[in-house]
Amino acid sequence: MQDIRILIADDDEKMRQVIKIYLQREGYIVEEAIDGNDALAKFNSCEFSLVLLDVMMPIIDGWAVCREISKNSSVPIIMLTARGEEYDKLFGFELGVDDYITKPFSPREMVARIKAVLKRTKGENKEDNGCITVGNIKINILGKQAFLENKELLLTPKEFELLSFFTQHPDQAFSREQLLNNVWGFDYFGDYRTVDTHVKQLREKLGKNKKYIRTVWGIGYKFKVGE
Repeated sequence: MQDIRILIADDDEKMRQVIKIYLQREGYIVEEAIDGNDALAKFNSCEFSLVLLDVMMPIIDGWAVCREISKNSSVPIIMLTARGEEYDKLFGFELGVDDYITKPFSPREMVARIKAVLKRTKGENKEDNGCITVGNIKINILGKQAFLENKELLLTPKEFELLSFFTQHPDQAFSREQLLNNVWGFDYFGDYRTVDTHVKQLREKLGKNKKYIRTVWGIGYKFKVGE
């Protein structure tokens, strides 16, 4: 079994230690960062399977760290914050956050969420060669890359997962709830507008091929190539 290495970035030492203890019990390798600058340095010096980021960190806050990581990596990110407003969650998901845990939280809940995110991002039950081609789009599941007419698309991790799901289920209509369950996971308690936001962003990046993602009135969306 491949080692799973997790980076915890939080300026609260006690919080880091509690999280570390629970994660190590699950067999994960854990690295710690005390601020945003330290988090980026640690992330760039080692390969991680997942990153836990506190929003309110000194020097560089969690949002900025998330934005930097997502520029060149599809590693899943979970935000830790004491704030639970809907706006913050939507903002985080637009940046490519995979999940959002509000403090205080149960360590067992945290472990369950981490396992769920890791499971969703492992690319289970994909084609043997790790690639899917539909119309002008090619998805490299293993490499976490998407190509449009042989040109790589710059997608956030969640945009990539949504597009991957669509391409694996062409011509099928899905409600927003079904998309949330399949892409964000059953443990995600967010607003359906999150789906609309990501669909809008995907369409913009697909350009003239945006019609591939079709609105099914009264239901949700489906991915269809051709008329």
